Amino acid sequence: MAPHNIVVIGGSYAGLGTAHYLLKHTIPALEKANDTRYKLILISATTHFYHKVGAPRFLASPDLIPLSKAFLPIADGFRDYDADHFELVIGEAQTLDETKKTIVVKDTYGSAPSRSISYSTLVLATGSSSESPLWSIPGSHEDTIAALKETQSALPNAKTVLIAGGGPAGVETAGEIATLFPKADITLLSGADRLLTRLRPAISAAAESQESALGVKTIHNLKVDSVVSNGASTDVRLSDGTSRTVDIYIPATGIRPNTAFLPKSWLTDRGYVITRDTTSLRGPIDNVYAIGDVAGYSLGGALDIIDAVRPLCSTILTDLSGGIVGKPVPFKQTVTETQIVPIGPSGGVGSVFGWRVPSFVVWGFKSRDYMIRMVPGTVSGAQFVKA
Repeated sequence: MAPHNIVVIGGSYAGLGTAHYLLKHTIPALEKANDTRYKLILISATTHFYHKVGAPRFLASPDLIPLSKAFLPIADGFRDYDADHFELVIGEAQTLDETKKTIVVKDTYGSAPSRSISYSTLVLATGSSSESPLWSIPGSHEDTIAALKETQSALPNAKTVLIAGGGPAGVETAGEIATLFPKADITLLSGADRLLTRLRPAISAAAESQESALGVKTIHNLKVDSVVSNGASTDVRLSDGTSRTVDIYIPATGIRPNTAFLPKSWLTDRGYVITRDTTSLRGPIDNVYAIGDVAGYSLGGALDIIDAVRPLCSTILTDLSGGIVGKPVPFKQTVTETQIVPIGPSGGVGSVFGWRVPSFVVWGFKSRDYMIRMVPGTVSGAQFVKA
């Protein structure tokens, strides 16, 4: 008898966490309760997991955190699962047939023909993409490594650096570069009236003050309209009609959900996957679920992923067992002010559950190593050993 295929699409934080939890806990519970055999198929567009949280430090220098710690093979994290229950497919989802319940996957590296994969249960964890390969893997992880190394090589000789984006990525990148290259002329563009708009104005002001102390000039209410690379320099046209020529331009804004292969009826007006409620994480139709940046409920950030894995898998267990196994665990989204933003290696600004935290807490949680210590456990599923 053919197995019940649970297909998870996405090889980053949400996809890996969900796949491990399903394999360690949900599938064993289901097979114990009924005679059905279950198989999890993980579709990842890349062979390697990328710890993109640490990109601001990775791009600034090759000496602070080796890239070998930032990119880990996904296959190594799943080698302990037997082939009857797990398969890793490297490729990009091209099309999805809602009626036939099939997904056409194109090999990322072009060495194998496209294949059609059938699903009975589908988890969408495809995340989002950025304008620059610095922040997400556009195809092969080698493209992102090349982009990081290119920036690392150019920074020591750069006299002018322009960073677009007043969110965490832009603020963190400016702090890292300014710390290492204090003589460079660094400008941070904020498209809003302040930095870090998810945090209260007082914390935004503190962030700008710390950037200023490092020599970073912040300009608000200004966006980038167009960019032309001239090899050794980049011409940037701004929303106020002016232009700048800089040695290095780093776009740190403009993410988009990876949903081009999905039916339009499954998506919100902004292109994110519809979730029918924020407690069960059920998707637009039965037996389809969504988690992480690609989901319509998501506010972005690590907490929205980590806190959602167990509730999502409990919903799948309930649905596939007809409610006879386990108890639903509702997803309780963190909506209070929570964001940790390093500004250089010594600290930064932030708030946790509405409480403003001092710089040393930012250092301990994130600034000291950008949580690189958590990468092996993310890939191996160590944080989900317990149900």
